[in-house]
Amino acid sequence: MAALTEEQTLLKEQAKTWARDEAPVAKFRETRDSGTETGFDKGVWTAMGEMGWPGILIPEDQGGVAMGHLTFGVVLEELGRQLTASPLLASAGIGATAILLGGNKTQQGEWLPGLADGSRIVTLAIDEAPRHAPLQTTMEAKAKGDSFVLNGSKVHVAEGLSADAFVVATRTSGQPGSEEGLSLFLVPADQEGLSRKGLITADSRGYANLDFSNVEVPQSALLGDLDQGNSILERTLDCGRAYLAAEMLGVAAQSFDMTLDYLKNRVQFGQPIGSFQALGHRASMLYTEMEMTRSCVEAALQALDDGNEKAAELCSLSKCKAGKFLHHMSNELIQMHGGIGMTDEFDAGLYLKRARALEFALGNEAFHRDRFATLRGF
Repeated sequence: MAALTEEQTLLKEQAKTWARDEAPVAKFRETRDSGTETGFDKGVWTAMGEMGWPGILIPEDQGGVAMGHLTFGVVLEELGRQLTASPLLASAGIGATAILLGGNKTQQGEWLPGLADGSRIVTLAIDEAPRHAPLQTTMEAKAKGDSFVLNGSKVHVAEGLSADAFVVATRTSGQPGSEEGLSLFLVPADQEGLSRKGLITADSRGYANLDFSNVEVPQSALLGDLDQGNSILERTLDCGRAYLAAEMLGVAAQSFDMTLDYLKNRVQFGQPIGSFQALGHRASMLYTEMEMTRSCVEAALQALDDGNEKAAELCSLSKCKAGKFLHHMSNELIQMHGGIGMTDEFDAGLYLKRARALEFALGNEAFHRDRFATLRGF
């Protein structure tokens, strides 16, 4: 695993303490029960902006602090432990990355300062079907004079109801399945012809389906070069996958801690159930899995910081490994707690639901096993 700097270690402790005290699972439960469409508490998001977390990836000349991917992942891990809901990953992570990689000076100057202080939210609209398949994009963007007209739909867009703009993957040429012909557009959420519908999901977060009906945007809305958006999209997605893996690690680590506490405190036959050899062995295996997952996640984030040529492989590896461990750990969380683990009053079910949502976001285990093998030349 990567060795954290003193600055990163301090930020990790700050994030851990703040999330535990100011945005714990109880706060998420309160937000869920309030029925808010956005899926997050605006006061929590404002507090994150005041601490500078949305600006971790953004350069100082655009209002950020430019502390890098690993630092961003460290914060996401601690927020994942408490299931803290916010646009940090989708907007300050993925949305900001897309603009940093593909935006021109005008686009960056218009959007990055707002993303850095949390006053604006930009999120990626990529999937068109239940399964993640970026190259199967069919949504069309056709040239019309000095503009482009977008038609199609996107599903399960994170922070879809609260976003001020969307980075939209479209096909400007070629056929579905081709790397050529993909283009990215930065589309304001209030653009005429764009409608969004909120979704009710198991993890109670803010998702929406988007419909684009003759949505006209100027050429200046293009991110990067026409027909060459796939390289920007893949790098953006890789960053997003590493960020997701960091949050997944946090969710799984807290699930482990909850399980370990239960094993220590639940008494049967006059002794803690953790003293039973079979349960002790299961806990030790889970701890080993957790540390291996941590190594994969931190290696991917560090590779992104270093510009390592194998970053794409490591990002897929981290998402796959985090998904596998989180699936196992969340099942064990429920199983070892027994009947109480299935009640809504107990937090275990909230972790299980979030786990299942994260496993499928930006590609499940099967997607990333296949991608990793392809990148390795198999």
